[in-house]
Amino acid sequence: MSPELVLFDIDGTLVRKTGLWHRQAICEAVRVVFGITATTEGIPVHGMLDPDILTLMLLAANVEEAEITARMPALVAAAEDYYLSVTPELPDCHCPGVPALLDSLAERGTVVGLVTGNVTRIGWRKLERAGLGGRFRFGAFGEMAATRGGLAKLAIARARQEGWIEPDAKISLIGDAPQDIRAAQENGIQSIAVRTGVTPEGHLEACQPDFLLPDLTHLDLAILRR
Repeated sequence: MSPELVLFDIDGTLVRKTGLWHRQAICEAVRVVFGITATTEGIPVHGMLDPDILTLMLLAANVEEAEITARMPALVAAAEDYYLSVTPELPDCHCPGVPALLDSLAERGTVVGLVTGNVTRIGWRKLERAGLGGRFRFGAFGEMAATRGGLAKLAIARARQEGWIEPDAKISLIGDAPQDIRAAQENGIQSIAVRTGVTPEGHLEACQPDFLLPDLTHLDLAILRR
């Protein structure tokens, strides 16, 4: 059992400049499943769950919400299939400090997981292509809950059910968006925000995270353990 659990967002926290193939996959899923062209243009995708992005795209294309819900599993599968087929290696896309931090956490025996809006196979492939495959024990992904707070709840519950963490383990959620901070706060865990994403100035401060860092090179490991 570990005395600490650290949960990471992916985009803007672990990696950046990887969005092209992800957006293409979402658009291709709409084309395959509904036979229409839709775009993420005008949708504030940062911090959103992939199913919510797909829903907003299709609502903008005048598709009924009930039909979107019914066909969401097919949309997710189509997006994942396309992403896996086209995404190249993603060198030099790590946010500052990521590999070194993950090395340090592994040496400490910290349980490390994901809480991300990416759907499952996209999230795992993105990390694999970025050279971060095998670094994370488990994840809660975008199709698994309706909100990011719900995803964090699932991740915490699984870590406890599997016996990976001590009953009073310190739990932290690291992310670059206001949604990450709120997810931590909703679950009563430590929120650590980083400025490595595209969140406008002042928005992270307004959410009052426990810690706000320029990037992960500034993370003091002491705050992760009681």
